[in-house]
Amino acid sequence: MPYFSRFAALALLGSLTACATTPTPPVAVASATPVEQRAPVTILISIDGFRADYLDRGVTPALSALAAGGLHAAMRPSYPSKTFPNHWTLVTGLVPDHHGIVSNSMEDAARPGEKFTMATDDPFWWNGAAPIWVEAEKAGVRSATMFWPGSNVANGGVKKKDVFDYIDGGTRPDDWQQFNIAIPSHQRVETLLDWMRRPADVRPTFVTAYFDTIDTAGHKYGPDSAEVNTALGELDAEIGRLVAGLKAIGQPVNFVIVADHGMAGIDNARTVPLASLATPADARKFEDGPFASFYPIAGHEKKLEAMLLKPHDHVQCWRKGEIPARLRYGTNPRIPPYFCMTELGWMVADKPFEEKGTHGYDNQAPEMAALFIANGPAFPKAETLAPFDNVDVAPLLRDLLGLPAKAGDGDDAPFKGLVKP
Repeated sequence: MPYFSRFAALALLGSLTACATTPTPPVAVASATPVEQRAPVTILISIDGFRADYLDRGVTPALSALAAGGLHAAMRPSYPSKTFPNHWTLVTGLVPDHHGIVSNSMEDAARPGEKFTMATDDPFWWNGAAPIWVEAEKAGVRSATMFWPGSNVANGGVKKKDVFDYIDGGTRPDDWQQFNIAIPSHQRVETLLDWMRRPADVRPTFVTAYFDTIDTAGHKYGPDSAEVNTALGELDAEIGRLVAGLKAIGQPVNFVIVADHGMAGIDNARTVPLASLATPADARKFEDGPFASFYPIAGHEKKLEAMLLKPHDHVQCWRKGEIPARLRYGTNPRIPPYFCMTELGWMVADKPFEEKGTHGYDNQAPEMAALFIANGPAFPKAETLAPFDNVDVAPLLRDLLGLPAKAGDGDDAPFKGLVKP
């Protein structure tokens, strides 16, 4: 074998031997992706019709744990203790008399022939006050709303009356959903979790959610029914799933969980006949139920007042300007000229009704008291607050979101010294 060949063979053998005996240096392993350090978000949850004392029934372990680990109170709704007026109060800090959503149904002299219902999204009816998500959006705080009454409205916009009825201008949250009662609570919770799974640049910092099943059960079966307890347990399980889902993705949350009003039992034996208050010849009845309102027939005012304003059993009636000041109700032009409020559990009606429960009564009645829970890194543990008015919730939310204080009908006094910046 030629020299160079023998040399090459020996060199190759040495190289192979070295490979067999020399340890292979360890391969560098890429370090794990660092876990995102998330700042707390604020989630405002409304459980429609959740009476404050429902929390004492022993069927809501998730909500009870949140209450035990944070702040809780029996919160007074604004008058009237109805759904739309109080949801707008919770996010504006104004009583219904001042923000303009004075009932679930109303008229306005500036829009003759039109009627506001709970399906109305024309900004005209809502522009009396800006909700907190408008303030948040303008401050660069990304917001998302799941079914909160009024959150589908382009606040500050104008509805153009043409073939499309489109809205010109106005502000909505970055994400919002048009209400559909058929969307189950489970799906609503999953939407909230999906929002929180987003990348940081499109993830909302302020979220609202709305659940209606407790109110529905209370109306249909009455507040003391087994069906209400079943509904409480089912919704509580969804709240528990939301809490667990947020923990699993490492998202800290300041929860503010509220109700718009409570619920009282009713039956047909406690009915004030509509005909005992006014006749169609003297007045047009606008609303009835736990309260009643009337527009007089021109020229029949004296006859109407003689009948309406005299003493009645279980109901008291006033000219709108004479409604007791403690109710903070009666100056808004959308309130009809004559107004009657029944005793708790009584109804003004002209025919039998099927409901077993309702609300709309005196906001100071214990049965109208609403749920309030606040839990999260901004709140202390196990603190029971004295009852307070729901106009104070919006100032609390502004504190949590870092928005400047704003004049309104409430303030953050109930939470002073308790909320961490």
